[in-house]
Amino acid sequence: MNLFVAKLNFDTTEETLQSSFEEYGEVASCKIIINRDTGRSKGFGFVEMPDDDSARSAIENLNMAEVDGRQIVVKEAEDRPKRDGGGGYRGGRDRRGGGYRS
Repeated sequence: MNLFVAKLNFDTTEETLQSSFEEYGEVASCKIIINRDTGRSKGFGFVEMPDDDSARSAIENLNMAEVDGRQIVVKEAEDRPKRDGGGGYRGGRDRRGGGYRS
């Protein structure tokens, strides 16, 4: 089960987050989302736990718990809607080249 974790302290590391969740079961992955421009945490992340019962236990016990001085929010992550990767007009110029046409 993929879990969404919000209201993280901007200094919380993935290692700290992972160890908090490992108290309730195996953690397959842990990712804190980073702002590309600043290199700083956006204050939320995702934890994936392969066992749904362990994940539910983590939600029950860690939602509204304090981690690194902040009260975090933990819930089941929602699936992102699929992006339409289809064509569509993106603008731009004709790429056949220029030149004089008669």
